[in-house]
Amino acid sequence: MSWGGNTWILQITWLFLAASCWFQLAIAEEAASTKEKTEESDSEEGYFSTLDYILMGGVAAAGAYYLLCREKEEDKIPAYEIKPMTIRQESVADKGFISKLRKTERRLVVFYGSQTGTAEEFAGRLAKEGAKYGLKGLVADPEEEDMDQLQQLKEYEEEIGKPCLAVFMMATYGEGDPTDNAIEFNEKLEQDALNIDGMRFAVFGLGNKTYEHFNAMGKFVDKKLEQLGGVRIHEMGSGDDDANLEDDFITWKEAFWTSVCKELEIEDIGDDFNTRQYEHKVLEDGDYNEEKVYTGEVARLKSYITQRPPFDVKNPYMSPIKINRNIHKEGSGRHCMHIELDIEGSRIRYDAGDHVAIYPTNNVQLVDRLIELLGINGDTIFTMNNLDEDSTKKHPFPCPTSYRTALLHYVDVVALPRTHIIKELAKYTEDNKERSHLESMAGTTPEGKALYQKWIVDDVRHLLHILEDLPTCKPPVDHLLELLPRLQPRFYSIASSAKVHPTSVHVCGVVVEYKTPTGRTNKGVATTWLKDKEAECKVPIYIRRSQFRLPNRPQTPVIMIGPGTGLAPFRGFIQERAWLKEQGKPVGPTVLYFGCRNKGLDYIYEEELEAWKEDGLLDLHVAFSRDQDQKRYVTHILRETGDKVWDLLQQGAHLYVCGDAKMMAKDVRNIILELCKSNGGLSDSEADAFVKKLETQKRYSADVWS
Repeated sequence: MSWGGNTWILQITWLFLAASCWFQLAIAEEAASTKEKTEESDSEEGYFSTLDYILMGGVAAAGAYYLLCREKEEDKIPAYEIKPMTIRQESVADKGFISKLRKTERRLVVFYGSQTGTAEEFAGRLAKEGAKYGLKGLVADPEEEDMDQLQQLKEYEEEIGKPCLAVFMMATYGEGDPTDNAIEFNEKLEQDALNIDGMRFAVFGLGNKTYEHFNAMGKFVDKKLEQLGGVRIHEMGSGDDDANLEDDFITWKEAFWTSVCKELEIEDIGDDFNTRQYEHKVLEDGDYNEEKVYTGEVARLKSYITQRPPFDVKNPYMSPIKINRNIHKEGSGRHCMHIELDIEGSRIRYDAGDHVAIYPTNNVQLVDRLIELLGINGDTIFTMNNLDEDSTKKHPFPCPTSYRTALLHYVDVVALPRTHIIKELAKYTEDNKERSHLESMAGTTPEGKALYQKWIVDDVRHLLHILEDLPTCKPPVDHLLELLPRLQPRFYSIASSAKVHPTSVHVCGVVVEYKTPTGRTNKGVATTWLKDKEAECKVPIYIRRSQFRLPNRPQTPVIMIGPGTGLAPFRGFIQERAWLKEQGKPVGPTVLYFGCRNKGLDYIYEEELEAWKEDGLLDLHVAFSRDQDQKRYVTHILRETGDKVWDLLQQGAHLYVCGDAKMMAKDVRNIILELCKSNGGLSDSEADAFVKKLETQKRYSADVWS
């Protein structure tokens, strides 16, 4: 029975009023009929007769029935009939990258696995260049696409009667891992979940030879696609960021198009094609709502003001700085920051060994100088819309926004410009000599490549330097904003343990500042920005999970090698082991190899390390490279204590390396190989197999940078 909200109360009230009126009438009639009776008889008889009581009982019964038993039409429970639900069948072909290809009969799709934006940039350049061959391309993020549709590419070919091609620009992250946006695609390949018989493909890998797992992701994708039935039309390209990634890409790209022309029976139809990807529009007053203008947010409008967990790469947490101090002593000539970021109430969780990503802001003075050279009003509001309606990326960065905001927050103005940017800058250079200079560097001749290496790479010239040195180069700001790479978050190894510091994340980093061959001073984007941040200033952060982990069993020995700020994750490891010891749990040998220049100047966290040593928790080995005539590094101590290292490895120890990938990490690996032979009596091949087994078992881990 439904009471229909408050309707029943109104019904009772109405009935009560009606009964009251009836009672008053009955009283009046009774009084009139007994006017001549004596007072005695009046006192002996009631106001109501038997008939009156009968009538009142009937009214009450009727009211009760009306309220409690009678079901109004709207109160009745309808008799439902079970029927099958009718669902509109939406074909898979109506969405996803196949649908986008079909819409304009495109035949080229370029996927990218990108962590810093370079692979995405290369994918965009390759897809646009396809127009030269009548092969307009589509750029696709594997994280946002249904990669099962790769199995439909052959069907689509038959549908349009022309061959298609899938290209994969795959960067490698960490220890041979996929980038964040390629994790699901990687899992699909590992599970052999695709049948791509006959699918034409090509792969270009982006990596760094200083890392042990150079281009591991590109190699894996290239090999796996072939195993799953794909047809490779051009050999995999291997880009090396430690040398000249741009040159590697251009060289591969030229040979790639030659193979494509042969395989797809197409040809170069000329250089006259539009390289622009976005349409630029200045918004006047009244054309936009001020509340809808982005002011530096990564994705969601006002997300830095209205915070909503969970926090991630597209929704960073605005973390207040609790502490920011220099932990180098006066006279070191460098500034090493110890920063504590407050995460209380954010629901952010982390483990020792994870990374914290910080979104920086470009240098204000540098941006002001750029605005001056470009001759623009930095407060102008504008938007940029993708000319390709099928692209999932509608804007190069959050729009609408101002020129100043875009230059401060959204593009990397100090990244060394790649040759495709140099080529576009030449188009806006009036002086013939200056234009020829740029065109030469943008070319593929040996002389041009050498000039690019010297004038851009070796001299560390970024955009501002080029505009200052070539005064007739006047590119429009909208084209620059399209060409420049997105400003990326900077990753730092967390220097704390959540067991000890559950409401804060600690960061340790040296401020980057150096002189270039041209006499200019270049400064690191993030460290310069963070250096002067005071307590309670907020910075956008998120946590990136890492495989750099302590063993599950606290009794397992650990060997940590981390000179300089490479100590950061090991500070978290040692904090956690100290906490476990305080809890009464047995803790295995904890060995640290640390090095710096001078004991009295840059021995970071000295008091903590020495205290852990005194407590018997830490077996500490320290090298000070400049405190004696002959330089002494961590690697020297590692060799000297080779017996101990080998014995611990035989006991199941986990070995960790953190720091410079180019020299230190390579040297450490070579020393471990030497110890396997000298202390373990292994041959060259056996030593190599032993170390590789350690890596496979996650007993040899590296958190390094170049």
